[in-house]
This record gives sequence, structure tokens and C-alpha cells, in this order.
Amino acid sequence: MRKIFRVLAVSVALAAGAAWLVTGANRGWSKTSVPVKTLDPVTGIEGLTYEKRFVPGLDFLGVSLFASASLGGLSFLFRRN
Repeated sequence: MRKIFRVLAVSVALAAGAAWLVTGANRGWSKTSVPVKTLDPVTGIEGLTYEKRFVPGLDFLGVSLFASASLGGLSFLFRRN
């Protein structure tokens, strides 16, 4: 049981880190919408529109690493075989 929890803890930490890096490594809070610059075709004025997209931030990474550490700590509650 100990080994299962430790492997699970490492896999959660690696998956969270990889997901955070692949989606842009946002060093702020998580975002559910991202500003996108658009150009008005008629007037030529540049404006901002918001695109709905989830971008995980450091809070996502912190909670995931806390969950991973909790799983690792939970492994110490079981006896060795």
C-alpha cells in the first residue's frame, strides 16, 4: 500500500507540473478567459475581446503539489510488509 500511494503521489505531481508547463506556465492566478487583440475590419481600430479558455496558474500548481504531498504523507500511515 505504501508504494502505491508514493507512486500515485509522484504521478500526480508530474502530471500537474506537465499540465501547467504545456498550457503556458502562467505565473499568476488561474484564468477562465484570455484577452485576444482583434482588429475591426471596417475602422481598423484595435480592440480586446475575451476568449473562454482555462489557463492554470500557480494556485492550480500549488493545490496539485499539496495533494501530491498529502498522498505521500498518507503512505507513512501504513506498515511495512
